Amino acid sequence: MAYNFLKFQQKLKETQEWFNKELSGIRTGRASISFLDPVKVDSYGSEMPISSVASISAEDAKTIRISPWDNSQIQAIEKAINLADLGVGVVVDGTGIRVIFPELTGERRMQLVKVAKTKLEDARVALRRERNEVSDDINTKKKSGEMGEDDAMRAKTEMEKIFQDASTKLEEAFGKKEKEIEN
Repeated sequence: MAYNFLKFQQKLKETQEWFNKELSGIRTGRASISFLDPVKVDSYGSEMPISSVASISAEDAKTIRISPWDNSQIQAIEKAINLADLGVGVVVDGTGIRVIFPELTGERRMQLVKVAKTKLEDARVALRRERNEVSDDINTKKKSGEMGEDDAMRAKTEMEKIFQDASTKLEEAFGKKEKEIEN
């Protein structure tokens, strides 16, 4: 009997997506539109992402331009960015908002790498938790007779291969982000 790894693969994929989203929120000194994704604006009584109330574009390598569709929202957007405490400068002009990324210091770069390493470890823990659940399920099926000894060994080998592929992808994403931060 072959073991069905679809649920396991889906959980690993979700963990990878979470990790990539977390990494995209770590500032590298370059203006990135996705940097503002977690910021919510109080717009007409409800919390909304900035992208729902304004257009966002990268003006240059260090500046993001936010152009609200309704100019009465400028103050609310400015307040939301300041409250998010992202470590960026916010300048309001006549037609919108500029978010200015300061130059990263060596110390700040080291802190950002530490944050990325922490996120990597959180993702690794999640992967290991999923692997342990599948391993326990395979052992349970083997003990109950639903799966033979050889099938259980093949399933565990396949599980390890899937797990290692997912771990490698996390390591590659971390390595790429670390290079971005350090350059």
